[in-house]
Amino acid sequence: MKRVFLIVLDSFGIGEMPDAVEFGDTGSNTLKAVAGSGEFNTPNMGKLGLFHLDGVESHPNKPEQVLGSYARMTEASKGKDTTIGHWEIAGIISKKPLPTFPKGFPAALLQEFSRRTGRGVICNKPYSGTEVIKDYGKEHMRTGDLIVYTSADSVFQIAANEAVVPIQELYRYCEIARNLCVNEWGVGRIIARPFEGEAPDFKRTSRRHDYSLIPPELTMLDVMKDSNLDVLAVGKINDIFAGKGITDMVRTANNEEGIERTLEYMKKDFEGICFINLVDFDMVYGHRNDIDGYAKALTYFDTNLPRITESLRNEDILIITADHGCDPSTESTDHSREYTPCLVYGSPIRSGINLGTRSTFADIAATILDYFKMPSDIAGTSFLSEILV
Repeated sequence: MKRVFLIVLDSFGIGEMPDAVEFGDTGSNTLKAVAGSGEFNTPNMGKLGLFHLDGVESHPNKPEQVLGSYARMTEASKGKDTTIGHWEIAGIISKKPLPTFPKGFPAALLQEFSRRTGRGVICNKPYSGTEVIKDYGKEHMRTGDLIVYTSADSVFQIAANEAVVPIQELYRYCEIARNLCVNEWGVGRIIARPFEGEAPDFKRTSRRHDYSLIPPELTMLDVMKDSNLDVLAVGKINDIFAGKGITDMVRTANNEEGIERTLEYMKKDFEGICFINLVDFDMVYGHRNDIDGYAKALTYFDTNLPRITESLRNEDILIITADHGCDPSTESTDHSREYTPCLVYGSPIRSGINLGTRSTFADIAATILDYFKMPSDIAGTSFLSEILV
C-alpha cells in the first residue's frame, strides 16, 4: 500500500531566484537569515540533504552522509504567493500572476461588497496583519465597519473582532467577497482574519479561514482522487485548492497541531497522498520579521521529524518542500521570490542523490503520480527513476 506524505514548510525559501529583482526581492534568503539565529538547530533535515542543496551555504548541521535524495526547486509560475506556489507543486504552472492591489481595491468593488454585507469598509491598503488591527481596531469596534486590507500578495483580507462580528458572519462576508472577486478582481484568496480583545491589546485568533479560487486546471490531487486514491489534506491545503481533489481534510490552528494531525493520519490505512501545510513559519514569523521565532519553529519541526520518519511504512515516501520564501531579515514583511528545498526520504528512496536544480515545483507532482504509475498531462518531469531503489 503506497503512501506519500508531502509536507510544505510554508515560506521556507533557500535563496533568491535569478528573477528576484523583478519582484523586489534581491538578496532574499530565508534559510540563511534564520540559520544565523542561536535558536536554529536542524540536524534531522540536515541528514535529509538540506545543507547539500545547490547554492546553500555549509552549516554545522551538514553531515558527511545524507539519508535522502534532494533537489533545489525553481518556481516556474509568475508569482510568489501561497496559492500559485501550491498549485505549481500540484502540477499547474501559472503563466500570469494573480492580480494584486498595491493602491487598494477599486471603489466599485468595495461599494458592492458594502451593499451586500450591510457594513462599511475601513483601511483598504496593503498592511501588516498585526499592525492593521492596532491602527484600525478601535474604529472597527466603534463603527462595526470591516477592516479590509491586502498585501503584496493576491489577497483580500477581512479583519473583524469576534465580539463585533460573530465568526460565522465573518465567514459569510468572505463568501460574498469570493463571489465578487472574479476576473480582473480575481484575487487568489479571500482571508478571514478574526481577532479578539480590547484596544490596545487586540490579538488575532486561530479561526482564520481562506477562500481560494478554484484551480483552473487539473492537479495531481484530481488525478489521484479520480483514480480512487485517498487525498488527505492537513492545515490550509483544503482551502488553497477550494476542496477540489480532496477526499478528507482537517484544519489546524498551528504547526504543532499540524504535526500531530499528520501523525494521526500516518497510523491509518490508506493509499494515496497526505498533503500538509505548516503555516506558522510564514504567518507567525516570516510576515512579522521574527528571525528567532522562525528559527525556533524550524527547530521544533526538526525535533519532531524523527517521529514522522519513524512512522513511515515500507512503501511510504516523505517529501518536504516549500511554496515560496518570506525572508524575516529584510525590510519587507511580504513573501520573497526564492528557490525552495525538496527533501525526499523513505525505504523506496536512494540516499545521497543530488537531483540538482529543477526547473519547476511541478516536478514533485509528476514524481508522485509516477510513483503510483498514473499517466497524466499535468506539468512537470518525474525524477522518480533517479531516486527509486
